Amino acid sequence: MVGCMTATRAATSSHRFVHRNLLGIEGLSQEDARLLLDLAESYIEKNRAADKKHAILRGRTLINLFYESSTRTRTSFELAGKRLGMDVINMSVSNSSAKKGETLIDTAMTLNAMHPDIIAVRHPESGAVHLLARKVNCAVINGGDGCHEHPTQALLDALTIRRHKGRIGGLIIVICGDILHSRVARSNMRLLTLLGAKVRVVAPPTLMIPYPEAFGVEAFHDMREGLKGCDIIMMLRLQLERMQGNFIPSIREYFHFYGLDREKLSYAKPDALIMHPGPINRGVEIDTELADDIHRSVILDQVEIGVAVRQAVLEVLSATEVMQ
Repeated sequence: MVGCMTATRAATSSHRFVHRNLLGIEGLSQEDARLLLDLAESYIEKNRAADKKHAILRGRTLINLFYESSTRTRTSFELAGKRLGMDVINMSVSNSSAKKGETLIDTAMTLNAMHPDIIAVRHPESGAVHLLARKVNCAVINGGDGCHEHPTQALLDALTIRRHKGRIGGLIIVICGDILHSRVARSNMRLLTLLGAKVRVVAPPTLMIPYPEAFGVEAFHDMREGLKGCDIIMMLRLQLERMQGNFIPSIREYFHFYGLDREKLSYAKPDALIMHPGPINRGVEIDTELADDIHRSVILDQVEIGVAVRQAVLEVLSATEVMQ
């Protein structure tokens, strides 16, 4: 009964989500993305109500398997699952068998034997989540794998933009910072271009991805040139934990050329909005005043919308499982 109700709610008359997992934006259609965004939209007001629980997934189990520390992503998956009535288990990998030498495949097989319904995974190695997904019978959500993808972050960013601007198609969206090491950048480049935005990426040469044109984006090394006339500025932190060697001369010099301040912001449209996936390094990639500017910054909106997006993903994947 629970499964039938879920399938009915998650499906629409015009489109059916047929993917078993959400491992990346790559492979999704415009219709897939819009279904997830529209469903997430319906959860935002529900999450602001006194009674936030809508137990349509009662009896289902979500395991959060995070090999990297996380505040926003793991907590929002936990809230999303609990608000849908799921049993949620957070696995602390630092205290698990992984620290005793257990491989990812062994962990996957162990968890699979417990019959979870969905596993949300964050892992420091690109492609690790895809490997795990091949070893389990349940749905898998990529909560971020290495420098590869972070699909739910891109979805919540897209919904934040759509709610504030009324559309995504036709907007000029600039992603600025450590593009090379950012899974957030890769997922956003794929999703925002899929939805019709004109995407620019701005970074020093040492932190730019090779062949940005393969993502359908325009690359800039001069931040002021990249920000000209843009609608959205998405700042990224330096992924120091993924850097092997020196990619920037100094933090002070990096902020001078690539940190967002009032002067650089003036090159964007007067109503341009500022985004950041977090955590924020104030004074490194963004000035504190701008990060806290309630008229320009939508960073806290991104956090709120993240819960709704992950509710939508959990619901849709549960419905897909029932229909297969």
